Amino acid sequence: MKQLKKYFALTRLGILETIQWRLALFVMVLGNLLYLTLIYFLWKAIFTSAGTDVVNGMTFEMTMVYLVLASSLYGVVELYLVWEIGRNIQNGKIVLDLLRPFKYKQYVFWENSGTLVVNFFVTFIPTFIIVGLMTKGTIPLGWNLVYFFVAFIFSIVINYNIDFIVGTICLYTESIWGINMMRQVIVSLLSGATIPLAFFPDRVASVVKYLPFRAIYDTPLTLLMTKNPDLQTVMSKLGMSLFWVVAISIFSAIFWRISIKQVTVNGG
Repeated sequence: MKQLKKYFALTRLGILETIQWRLALFVMVLGNLLYLTLIYFLWKAIFTSAGTDVVNGMTFEMTMVYLVLASSLYGVVELYLVWEIGRNIQNGKIVLDLLRPFKYKQYVFWENSGTLVVNFFVTFIPTFIIVGLMTKGTIPLGWNLVYFFVAFIFSIVINYNIDFIVGTICLYTESIWGINMMRQVIVSLLSGATIPLAFFPDRVASVVKYLPFRAIYDTPLTLLMTKNPDLQTVMSKLGMSLFWVVAISIFSAIFWRISIKQVTVNGG
């Protein structure tokens, strides 16, 4: 309980800090609106050129709902932790963080958990409500909301561990820009954040469905938009997500334990 109180204290501080930066929240929302405007016209052109209302089992409305929710979910899950870890390694602040009464991996997560909470209520919840009212039934309301929330928790853990692994690489490279750019492209593409996985070629999709990236955006959104999904489908998707939660958490912990020996500050 004492440990939880420490972690929740970090969450509270993170919430207060994020609320103070109101302009940053406004810019983030504005940026999402501009991005979605471009996405709307792009996919409108794709469906128009296809000459059919349904492409790969998805209508234009379903595709837009998926991408709008994916964009808002991206604003919640993506905390830019790689940049933070990289800067802390480069400027030596990581040494002070290692002296704190927390394990570093847990400290980094809980320090940024307040931002996650604020972004969830400021971006995703309003977007979900607006989309639900505008589309009138495209997003069903039932057990799918519970399945989505469980998958969403898994997605946070998976994405955080991927960020932590990439951030840890900075201990070896002392530079993170190129590696992080590659991570962002790979995760955005293979997770369904940029293009719904339903549009992937069958051979590519058959491989992607076994990778951890799918669990970050595609799995939560698919469960959210599916009305009364059968138990086998739910267990399959959540089971795969849970597998990656455990596997990637263990790997990141081992990788950090090995890599922490590489910490050097001013040659020390």
